Amino acid sequence: MSDPADERASDDQPQTRAEARRAMDGVGFQEHVREARSDFEQQIGKARADFEQANERINARTGRNLLMAILIGLALGAAVLGSLLFVKWLFILFALPVALLGVFEFCRALQAHGRRVDVIPQLVLGGVVVLAGFFVGHWTHWVITFTAVAALIVWRLLAQMAARDGRRYGEVVTDALVAGLLLLYVSFLASLLLVLLREDQGELWVLTMIAIAVASDTGAYASGLAFGSHPMAPRISPKKTWEGFAGAVVAAVAAGVLMGIFVLQVPFWVGLLFGVGVLISATIGDLGESMIKRDLGIKDMSSWLPGHGGVLDRLDSILPSTVVALAMYFLFFPLVSA
Repeated sequence: MSDPADERASDDQPQTRAEARRAMDGVGFQEHVREARSDFEQQIGKARADFEQANERINARTGRNLLMAILIGLALGAAVLGSLLFVKWLFILFALPVALLGVFEFCRALQAHGRRVDVIPQLVLGGVVVLAGFFVGHWTHWVITFTAVAALIVWRLLAQMAARDGRRYGEVVTDALVAGLLLLYVSFLASLLLVLLREDQGELWVLTMIAIAVASDTGAYASGLAFGSHPMAPRISPKKTWEGFAGAVVAAVAAGVLMGIFVLQVPFWVGLLFGVGVLISATIGDLGESMIKRDLGIKDMSSWLPGHGGVLDRLDSILPSTVVALAMYFLFFPLVSA
């Protein structure tokens, strides 16, 4: 006769072995999960290290924080696009402070270089000129602009007379000329954008000009970064290359043709001319500001826009292109309205 305790022990043995197998399987599964997690973390860490190294190489080559530049560029693009497509007044509220910030940082850069610049008069009269571009007629706008230039020159001369600090005659004349040129370069060119904005479908032409200028800058940046080896103007801007300029040509022409056909609804050759015109003006503006900054001994006009520099560092290609955009509108808008 068998012992009941032995029978229970024999019955428990398979269960114990099954539990042991399940426990071992559980341990194995946990080990597998830990190994997979560790491998995943290593892959993520390697990808992050590779990205940081690539970003550092790009930053070292371009002198910019690429990621921050992209984020700020997208934010500015959204603000411009939204204000242009929905309510013209919103673009005025965006353009005026941007222009005045450009005036302010240019004043500070000139002052740091030893120039006598009257900041408050520049901001007040610059704001008047910018707003006049939208609210008054063309001839009145010109009168206001040249009156403001004359007023700034006279103000600078009177301020120098009141100072009586023995400043040399050549320096005084230079300060007065700089006062007038500063208003023409920033405030007046910015006001032409608002002159165009108030015209029938002007917001579409403003948008097209900005799109071409941005495409030109982006094409130059990408192509120069990838292929750049032949300096374009080493004494003015050592990092600009002919390969970058070739990328700017392709991007500007493509943007001009596409925007002309689908946004402005003009013949493709008008978009082609628009693209080439903005390409030329943007390149001149870019090199011109690089020459100014080199003369002032600075890399950027300010550091207000991380990854971009200052406001004027973003407007250097747009400001001179306002002249091209306005001329293109008055020459070719009849093709749209006909």
